[in-house]
Amino acid sequence: MKLSQSLFICCFLIAVVIQPTQAKEVTQIPRGQKLDSSARTVKEWLAQIEQQTPQIEVVQVTQVKANPTDKGVEVILQTTKGEQLQLVNRNFGNSFIADIPNAQLRLPSGEAFTFRSDKPIAGITEITVTNFDANTIRVTVTGESIVPVVELFDSPDEGLIFSVATAASTAQQPQTQPTPEQQPPESQTQPTQPSTNNSDEPIELVVTGEQDGYRVPDSTTATRTDTPQRDIPQSIQVIPQQVIKDQQITRIGDATRNVSGVTQQGGYGGSTDNYNIRGFTTYNNLRNGFAVQDDLVNPTNIERIEVLKGPASVLYGQFEPGGVVNYITKQPLSEPYYSAEFTAGSFSTYRPSIDISGPLNSDKTLLYRLNAAYENFGSFIDFNHQETFAIAPALTYKIGDATTLTLEYEYLKLDRTYYDGLLPDPSVFRAPINRFLGEPDNRFSKETHSVFLNINHRFSENIQFRSGFSVTVNNSEESEFRPNSIDADGRTVLRRFGAGPGYYQNYSLQNDLISNFNTGSIQHQVLLGLEWNKYIYGFDYLRSSVSLTPSIDLFNPVYGASRPAEFDEAAERDRFDRNTIAIYLQDQVTLLPNLKLLIGGRYDFIHRKNRAQLLDSLGRDPIDDATVDRLYNDAFSPRVGIVYQPIEPISIYASYSRSFNPSDSRTVDGTQLPPERGTQYEVGVKAELIKDRLSATFAAYDITKENVATTDPTPGNSDFSIAAGEVKSRGLEFDISGQILPGWNVIASAFINDAFVSKDNSLPVGDSLVNAAGSGASLWTSYEIQNGNWKGFGFGGGLFYTGDREAELPNTFKIPSYVRADATIFYKRDNWRVGLNFKNLFDTRYYDSQGYYLLPGAPLTVLGTFSVQF
Repeated sequence: MKLSQSLFICCFLIAVVIQPTQAKEVTQIPRGQKLDSSARTVKEWLAQIEQQTPQIEVVQVTQVKANPTDKGVEVILQTTKGEQLQLVNRNFGNSFIADIPNAQLRLPSGEAFTFRSDKPIAGITEITVTNFDANTIRVTVTGESIVPVVELFDSPDEGLIFSVATAASTAQQPQTQPTPEQQPPESQTQPTQPSTNNSDEPIELVVTGEQDGYRVPDSTTATRTDTPQRDIPQSIQVIPQQVIKDQQITRIGDATRNVSGVTQQGGYGGSTDNYNIRGFTTYNNLRNGFAVQDDLVNPTNIERIEVLKGPASVLYGQFEPGGVVNYITKQPLSEPYYSAEFTAGSFSTYRPSIDISGPLNSDKTLLYRLNAAYENFGSFIDFNHQETFAIAPALTYKIGDATTLTLEYEYLKLDRTYYDGLLPDPSVFRAPINRFLGEPDNRFSKETHSVFLNINHRFSENIQFRSGFSVTVNNSEESEFRPNSIDADGRTVLRRFGAGPGYYQNYSLQNDLISNFNTGSIQHQVLLGLEWNKYIYGFDYLRSSVSLTPSIDLFNPVYGASRPAEFDEAAERDRFDRNTIAIYLQDQVTLLPNLKLLIGGRYDFIHRKNRAQLLDSLGRDPIDDATVDRLYNDAFSPRVGIVYQPIEPISIYASYSRSFNPSDSRTVDGTQLPPERGTQYEVGVKAELIKDRLSATFAAYDITKENVATTDPTPGNSDFSIAAGEVKSRGLEFDISGQILPGWNVIASAFINDAFVSKDNSLPVGDSLVNAAGSGASLWTSYEIQNGNWKGFGFGGGLFYTGDREAELPNTFKIPSYVRADATIFYKRDNWRVGLNFKNLFDTRYYDSQGYYLLPGAPLTVLGTFSVQF
């Protein structure tokens, strides 16, 4: 199998490299530069450009505005270095397209953004300004029936100005355009004096970096750099802010239902969100690129969610090979922004929140943002209730033209009923979904403090250094009756009692040096990084056995049980320390304009210390000395990928990557088991189905995880392990997102997956992995009326399908498949919005996984929201 995989990848790479390049676009030629008339091929033009053109500096465009003029509209790309901008323009169909191959759209905070204006004037369908790739801005002006007239000006005060004529002026332009075969691909507009602007009133608001739409062309998770997704040889899906708003996401994990290959999984006591990605459950996520664990996420402070499929160890270290979820938080904005929202609905739910941002001084070098939310809701489950409060201030200080500092803090307080769910037993399907198998005074509380400090400095246009430091500290307390098993009578639920405090601390320092340079005609973007991480996790593990804990009837529960007098099953104080130092190197290589290579690797050095100390039966005082187990691991995680773009809208890619996860198990002679190692082969196609609006990804993958701990088969050694286990996951995935027509958005996905045990000494070979759905799909679409008396009125709906899943290993109980339907209706006018969201519209009875337990899905839920924005 490995040989066939290797041959497949090699054949694919060879086919890509020898495929002849057909350049159908204008070569990027610096404005005003002339080429020798002897040049007759693209290759000769590239050679002349390499000889004649100095090192290109990437200019930062910090804002985009659209202002009306007496002729039509002016689109202004604001920058202090307008005279350095290069330009290549051409006509395609009814569109004027201009590429600026030495510029990027960046807010003062460093955040990428996209500008769009629909029907700004008569005869013009839309104007877009986007980051086409890592070094190019693309300006597209599309006419309704013919190519619009566009004039170019540069202004030392404002930047680069595109003057777009009205429909009347456009009609005078000849409609017949020379074909590329009839003339060299050079059609340039020389800059002249700026036109007189008769009004400063903008048609569009200044772009603030808020993503408006379902398509996000760039992401950072896969490469730790702002890279167009079309150039990444790995599947990555982004859930933007607009989807979170339209679906009224109150629990952040629900947003991932829109992504193929991802199945939700509740965390400990219902307090966290975990995910099964491509068959592998991960309990670690990312927050702005920093690893976090046991973290409850406040949705009001999340700008977008990036889901990286496949191994992430090449940049982030210890993760399962299925993938990772990265939460990107909202950043301070350079223009005033004020928003307030109130949501109320089923099960006594209400949630007020605010989001305000803007500059703190006149020169906009000091920016702030403040998100705050309070949530109080009941549940369809008896006795369940949750209360949360979150506040997240952030400051960005632009120290100079080259240096930016951002400080973020978030405080989150959670107080809820501790709830495990229902047991994986056929009897629970006969019980109502609101059945609670604990006690009404079950409690879980957590208080979390998070701090993120980032410094970004540019030594030059091509050399950048950034340093990030994060601290997360939380403390928790719990006390609960937990269901353990169902007796042979099919109704008596045996329970255990648990209690105790817990704490978690995570300190991380990341340093990245990014350099852009050329070796001949080949472009490089090199990332060199060094990371230090200290992780501390501790708790008092206090448990009373089923013999001391009162049971409860599944069908006729009687509550009011007393807490057991002692902890007879376990009374232990545990602490786990982990120190990691890692170095990583990555090179994004542009071999040709349509052929890109990504290669990188990371080496991790990990020291761990696990400490356990027995306590007395009351769980208070130590009764002997602590036992300490010291472990050491090191691992190298590589990745190689290639992207070939036969035509501009299509990217074909292939990649190979590895992951690792340390093991805590030991053999009978005390030897530490080697880390679990994951290996993935992935091929896929990414396509822009509608230019700059609608994109899709299709991926096929094969993952093998080796060195899985399995029981030692030697007689008498069953309490020990050997690294003989292996699991596999194979599948196909499809994702699509974006805008079909103005106002009509869609995000959809589908997947099939086969994740199973391939080698083991105790588990049956062929058994499916826990909570690994064999298939799944989603479709969500919304439409907002753009014109007329009903302008601002919108509606949407979606279906979310999850296939059968196994609840445990060995496979003895299957969680049934389900289809859930959601819908929304809303109305926007001026600066306010009102909406209704209907979740589980047809009141489907379904279950998700919560570790060992089943988590019943909520019945029909209605949420009403009113928001206002200034």
